[in-house]
Amino acid sequence: MAEDVLTPLWAKGVFTDGERLYTRNSAPGTRVYGERLVEASGIEYRQWDHRRSKLAAYLKLGGKHFPFTETSRVLYLGAASGTTASHVADVCVNGTVFCIEFSPRSFRELVTVCEQRKNMVPILADATRPAEYKFVVETAEIVYQDVAQKNQAQILAKNMREFSARHGLLALKARSEDVTLEPSTVFRNARSSLEMSKLKVDEVFALDPYEKDHAMLVVGA
Repeated sequence: MAEDVLTPLWAKGVFTDGERLYTRNSAPGTRVYGERLVEASGIEYRQWDHRRSKLAAYLKLGGKHFPFTETSRVLYLGAASGTTASHVADVCVNGTVFCIEFSPRSFRELVTVCEQRKNMVPILADATRPAEYKFVVETAEIVYQDVAQKNQAQILAKNMREFSARHGLLALKARSEDVTLEPSTVFRNARSSLEMSKLKVDEVFALDPYEKDHAMLVVGA
């Protein structure tokens, strides 16, 4: 493990060496997806690969909204095997990250990651049916969504309402929404849908070239 010099990024809980992003490893000695571990001033950090995480890509490209804090309660929709969710858990080390995943195969891998980080709660559920996990989550300040299917904006709005969330981030995949439309049109339609749900869209941020035909929509209640 190399000794590096890291400095805090403007986003609380995220660090940089001037080129790469890192989070402080809340499960020292463990890797989630083969990421690089470094030590700085006696503290272990994990590289946050912006080519494997849409949230990291958003920060790397200059996105300016990052509502996560050390104590945040986060509802993460579409956690998959836990790559990005584990970094969010590193940031929200004294909070809780509720990880919703529908695929049993991905969920098995997610459970292993959650066993290493006690502030991650794995939930096998359908993100379109928040009432099914309401009794576990109860409330969340932030909803982060990476669900590649139709009606992505509506799923976010429904979950933000259900859990009284003040912040939402939607990693929108245009080709999963409608392959017949230009991505810019899909992004515009998603924005309109969120605004019709009485949510404020603060930013629509394209994630090219790291994530083709994706955008991060930053939403407030």
